[in-house]
Amino acid sequence: QVQLVESGGGLVQAGGSLRLSCAASGRGVSSYAMGWFRQAPGKEREFVAAINWSGGATNYADSVKVRFTISRDNAKNSVYLQMNSLNPEDTAVYYCAADQGLAAVTSTPNSWGQGTQVTVSS
Repeated sequence: QVQLVESGGGLVQAGGSLRLSCAASGRGVSSYAMGWFRQAPGKEREFVAAINWSGGATNYADSVKVRFTISRDNAKNSVYLQMNSLNPEDTAVYYCAADQGLAAVTSTPNSWGQGTQVTVSS
């Protein structure tokens, strides 16, 4: 119902920055909150950040809130994740997610993108 396409992943050295983008489309997309999750090799998928599409509220995981910033551009139906001061522990596949409401997308989102690889070298 809601289609999500991530972009912006790649290889970066420790201390560097990347900005991930997520383009959303579908009926009622403006009513959906958006979020980012990540999954490292051999580990569970974990929550990173979320933003209310129709508001300014945001949530961050404690491990990233000092370094990462989630933002949105409603005119472009896009959500972004600015990642600064990256370290090798940030290496993972990053997934865009959507659901109705900030709490829902933070915990159990029902729409997912295909993922984009972020690799941080040391």
